[in-house]
Amino acid sequence: MTDMTKTARLWLATGAALLSAALVFHGPPDPDLTVQLQHVADGSHRWAIVHWTAAVSLFLLSGSAFLVLFGRAAGERLPCHPGAWMVMALGALTTFTTAVTEAAVVSEAAHAGDQSTFDNWWAFSGGMANGFFALAIATGFIALAVLRSSDREMPVWAATLGTAAGFLSALGWSMGEHMGVWIGGPIWLISTLVMCLWLVWFGLVGVIKQTRASHATA
Repeated sequence: MTDMTKTARLWLATGAALLSAALVFHGPPDPDLTVQLQHVADGSHRWAIVHWTAAVSLFLLSGSAFLVLFGRAAGERLPCHPGAWMVMALGALTTFTTAVTEAAVVSEAAHAGDQSTFDNWWAFSGGMANGFFALAIATGFIALAVLRSSDREMPVWAATLGTAAGFLSALGWSMGEHMGVWIGGPIWLISTLVMCLWLVWFGLVGVIKQTRASHATA
């Protein structure tokens, strides 16, 4: 494992940890945008902080995936097809746009009581948030590759949990956002939190592995 890959794993763990924190403090949105505007306006500073945190986390996740791809191009062997890492990179980058929009525009529109601007940018950020689906699918396939690898970096149950969490997160997002099924939201939130914790574990395992290898050769 190269220093580039170690950096990628560190970014992955840090980004996933920050994203899980942002999700916990985000709170469920209200389907009535008038009510949602008031909800954001009442806590506009908290809303901005949560979404700037999410933006940093998604930036790190996207950068991590791109670093993994660079490492693979240099001959590094890592779990899963490069396509899954590219999907993760682009999904995180797309959702990064949502986080920035929510922090910089939506919160200000809510604070000013500008319903029209709020509604338009809320719709835009909601569309870009479909990157969460790509992020979840990519994580599911990466965890599945870890599960099937002969050089497994974690217990079978942990890799299985990561696989299930990634695919359930994608399913929950589809059910809640595109099918209007109310249970989709809780499924997405819980499975995404588990998915983030799995990514933290996966990232730290790589960092520890590289550190031990460096000490062994020192």
